[in-house]
Amino acid sequence: MTDPAAASPQDTAQARAFLDRLDAAAQRWATPCGTGTMAWRGWGEGPAALLLHGGAGSWRHWARNIAALARTHRVVAADLPGLGDSARAPEPIAAETIAAIVSAGLATALGAEDPYDLVGFSFGGVIAGVMAAGAGPRLRSLTLFGTGGLGPPNRSVELVKLRDLTGEARVAAHRENLLRMMLADPARIDALALEIQEQNTSRARLNSSPMWISPVLHDALPRVHGPVRGIWGAHEMPDAALLEARIGLLRQARPDAAVEVIPDAGHWAFYEAAERCNTLLARILAA
Repeated sequence: MTDPAAASPQDTAQARAFLDRLDAAAQRWATPCGTGTMAWRGWGEGPAALLLHGGAGSWRHWARNIAALARTHRVVAADLPGLGDSARAPEPIAAETIAAIVSAGLATALGAEDPYDLVGFSFGGVIAGVMAAGAGPRLRSLTLFGTGGLGPPNRSVELVKLRDLTGEARVAAHRENLLRMMLADPARIDALALEIQEQNTSRARLNSSPMWISPVLHDALPRVHGPVRGIWGAHEMPDAALLEARIGLLRQARPDAAVEVIPDAGHWAFYEAAERCNTLLARILAA
């Protein structure tokens, strides 16, 4: 697999081709989800690491990390219910319902007793934490990037609506939304980031915001077996005080949690600072 952490594709055609190659290299399987199925992909061999993407996302959020992690681990990336290629979860939609669907599917992906590390991003961190609370000692570690589910204070971001936009206007809207919500440096909004944003948002059918702003992760963290780590981009919040408040909520729920702030990065830190985060994740997974 080509690793774009050092050099991302330079145009839309290259970005699509890269994502297609990454998809083609994956082992794929499906598990029950509502009236349909949940989509799973896996790469590599070794100890298992499950990656859960953010809201309005898919496995593609991890495009700059999969190849690096798959050198030493079996990397499993799921499309969460109602996002990517996965069917919607049954009503009523709740973090606990989604976590139960993912946990049941994981038994097919890894086996019911196999140990694993769990990495969640944003909304995926909410689901990861609820899953981890019921995982017991088979969970080796829980790593949360820019997670929600800690309760207020929360940031509020108004995004450009895409529904009626096409062509260059749609690309410009994606660029603006990435800058408002995901990335700190406009220079990091490259062809791959734009293509991932387009493919993810065009498939999203779940509003994860109510779960993101809830305290469901905060309530679950005391029940998590094993080490917990929180990672944030230094610029993902409107100001440093709000970021410190979020970190404080994590430490309130888990005083033993390790915390790292990635400089010069926004919410999607493991994309924007892929090489640094891949090194960090390799160290976490090897511990």
